[in-house]
Amino acid sequence: MESTNRSVVKAFIILGFPASAQVRLLSFILFFFMYVLTVTANVVIIFVIKENRKLQRPMYYFLGNFSFMEIWYTTSTVPKMLESFLAGGSTISVTGCITQLYLFFALGSTECFLLATMAYDRYLAICRPLHYPSLMTLQLTTWLVAAAWVGGFLAPLVPILLISQLSFCGPKEIHHFFCDAGPLLRRSCDNAFLSSTLVTVLASLVILSTCLLTMISYTFIISTILRIPSASGRQKAFSTCGSHLTVVVIYYATVIFIYVRPISPSPSDLDTVASVFYAVVTPLLNPMIYSLRNKEVKDALKKQLSINRVSMKNIGTLIMVCW
Repeated sequence: MESTNRSVVKAFIILGFPASAQVRLLSFILFFFMYVLTVTANVVIIFVIKENRKLQRPMYYFLGNFSFMEIWYTTSTVPKMLESFLAGGSTISVTGCITQLYLFFALGSTECFLLATMAYDRYLAICRPLHYPSLMTLQLTTWLVAAAWVGGFLAPLVPILLISQLSFCGPKEIHHFFCDAGPLLRRSCDNAFLSSTLVTVLASLVILSTCLLTMISYTFIISTILRIPSASGRQKAFSTCGSHLTVVVIYYATVIFIYVRPISPSPSDLDTVASVFYAVVTPLLNPMIYSLRNKEVKDALKKQLSINRVSMKNIGTLIMVCW
């Protein structure tokens, strides 16, 4: 691994995207807006699903967990990125760097498992509608979600523990917007071959297996949609399915490009740009595609807003009476 300066470092400087002060300011505004929109949209989805009894079904239980995961997934990287835009670099301790890497990998693995689970749920609902209630029971739903979370946080544990035993040498600048495996391992003073290999192997297993399962489910779904006799019904189904597939393809294409290959010994700007798609762009698109374009979610949101307006009006009337 790259090591031009043998002095052991205790902290790194995340450079983000080196640019002029004006470009960094514009980038800060753009990514801050995207981050706030992502978190807000997911919080709204969780609130609407929780408050509306009609949405207390497996599909929305998965979506609620997915939204909760997305909040923390994007929060694990974007705040440090925003800090680097404002200050021209963001300082993080080695322990903080490894912790960020673990959280990002764990939540990313959980996302892969949840995407596969949600695709399987839609496969049962669309391809086997008569058997769906008996197959997708509350117990199975709970087990699938629990397995996604537990599996996601266990998957990167061994390579992260190995990485935590390494020493890291200067230069302490990391040419990325978060502590990803490649930039971090390139700063190792020790032989990081085992850690690097484990990261690649485990990431490949998680990404490729869940991608395959997701694509198999969507293949059966598309096959079923093609047999719908109504042209308008097919068009409506394809509109929703196509949106889901677009986001899934963007996410998996970028993570496969980054992680399903040996870690490069030198930094690449292309890797950083690709990382933006799976770390920032898809978390922004997911709530829009999976939930806010859903008619039931939109109707529930409108109903909740109407109730809130009535409640605020009643509170205002009460205050006026008291005065």
